[in-house]
Amino acid sequence: MASEPCHVCERNVRIAGGIGDLWNFAFESTQGMTLVLSDDSEFFLCFECMEQLPDDHEPTAVDVADLKERTEPVEEDGNSFWHWG
Repeated sequence: MASEPCHVCERNVRIAGGIGDLWNFAFESTQGMTLVLSDDSEFFLCFECMEQLPDDHEPTAVDVADLKERTEPVEEDGNSFWHWG
């Protein structure tokens, strides 16, 4: 079981797969992914933050920075693998 923080909301989200899931039989899904944007910038974003990116043009690092500026960091609640609930 692996996790990585979302670049925008800073919440640790689950990354499914890998040897850790094999041994503990975790079958939960991934909650984010790394995006390579049209300007060749790269960010790991949770699915909730990805949905907030503009859909009227190809997102860039500027769009991610704008989204981060408008988004309050999520407070850790001890349940870091379940971003929504």
